[in-house]
Amino acid sequence: MPVYSYKATNNARQVVEGTVKAPTESIAAEVLSDYGLNTLVVKEIGGINILQRVSHILQRVSTKDLVIFSRQLSVMISANMPIVQALRSLIKQIRNPKLKIMITEIADEVDGGAKLSQALGHYPEIFDDFFVNIIRSGETSGKLDEVLTYLADQKEKDYDLMSKIKGAMTYPIFVLTGMAIVGTLMMMFVVPKLTEIFEGTSAQLPFSTRLLIGTSHVFQNYWWAIFGGLGLCLVGMRFILRTDIGRGEWDRIKLHIPVFGTLFQRIYIVRFSRSLHTLLVGGVNLTAALRITSDVVGNKVFKEVILQTVREVEDGNPLTSVMNKSAVFPPMVPQMLSVGERTGRLDEVLERMSNFYAREVQNLVDNLVTLIEPMIMIMMGVAVGMMVAAIILPMYNLAQGF
Repeated sequence: MPVYSYKATNNARQVVEGTVKAPTESIAAEVLSDYGLNTLVVKEIGGINILQRVSHILQRVSTKDLVIFSRQLSVMISANMPIVQALRSLIKQIRNPKLKIMITEIADEVDGGAKLSQALGHYPEIFDDFFVNIIRSGETSGKLDEVLTYLADQKEKDYDLMSKIKGAMTYPIFVLTGMAIVGTLMMMFVVPKLTEIFEGTSAQLPFSTRLLIGTSHVFQNYWWAIFGGLGLCLVGMRFILRTDIGRGEWDRIKLHIPVFGTLFQRIYIVRFSRSLHTLLVGGVNLTAALRITSDVVGNKVFKEVILQTVREVEDGNPLTSVMNKSAVFPPMVPQMLSVGERTGRLDEVLERMSNFYAREVQNLVDNLVTLIEPMIMIMMGVAVGMMVAAIILPMYNLAQGF
C-alpha cells in the first residue's frame, strides 16, 4: 500500500507532519480528517512495488463485497443519512482496496452534484446494468432506501445460492484432481521402475500389464505433448467461448448435459425470476426490466427467448406468448406468469417462483452430491484394482516360475 507524507494542522492550529498508509491520496486525506487533522499537503513518498501494482490490477471485487456494500448502504439510507455521508462512512469499513477507491471516487462525484446511479454507471465492470437501473428507479420514485433493501436481498440470495453450489462441488473436484495427480506421478516415476524388472524376464506379461507399461511409456516420453495439448485445448476453448457463436453453442450444450442440464436450467430460472421481480418492485417498466434481465441471466439461449418476449410485449401480446412455445422454460413458468399478469400480481408470482426454484436447485445439488460420492468411490476402486492387477499378476507368474 502506498505511503504518503503529509503536513496538516490539528485542533490547536499547530502544524504537524508525518506519514500515513492509504490506497489513494484522497483516502489518505479522509484518514487524516478522521484523526481531526486539517490537511495542507499530501504527497506519495513510495511504498508500492511492481508486485503490488500487478496485485491491485488483478484484484477483483467479489459478489460478497457487493452484498456487504449494498446491505450497509441500504441500512444507512433507511436511517435518513445523506448519500454522500453514507458513502464516506462506508469507505472506512470496506476492506477491498479496489472497491474502496471506487467508492471514494463515487462519493466525490455525488458530492459534486452527480446522481448516485450516474456515478455507479462509470464502473460497469463492477456495477452492471441491473445494479445501476435499480438505483436509478429508486432515485426517480423517491424510494431509494426500499430499492436498496431489495437489491441487497437479491445480491445476498444470489451469493448464498452460488456459494452452496460451489461448496457442494468442492469435494468431488478435489478428489478427482487428486486422483489425476497421483495417477500421473505413478505413470511417470513408479511404473517405469517396475517395468525394468518385468523386461528383465522372458515371461509373457498379461494384457493389463502391457497396457500399463505402454501408458507409462507415453507419459514418460511425451509428457510435454500431453500437457502442451491440454494447454492448447484450454486456450482454444477460452478463445471460442469469447465469440458470440461459441458462447451460444456452449450455453445450448449446457442445457442438454445429462443431470447437470436440469441444474443449469433451474439456476437460470432463479436468476430470471429474482432479477425481474427486483426490477419491477423497484419501479422499472416491464420491457426495460426484461431487457436488463436478459443480460443478468447469463445464458444466450435464455437471452434470445427473453428478448423475443420483449418484442411481443411491445406489440401488445401477453408476456408468456414466446415462453409457451420455448423448451427452455418448464410449462409451470409461463403458467404462473400468465396468472400473475392477469391478476396484476406479477411481482408476487415472480417472488414465489424464485423461492420455489431456489429450493429445487438446492435439492438437485444435494442429490447430485449424494450420487457423485459413491461414483467416485467406484472409480477409485476400479482404478486401484486395475493398477494392482497389472502389477501383482506378472509378479505372481514370476513367483510360480521359481
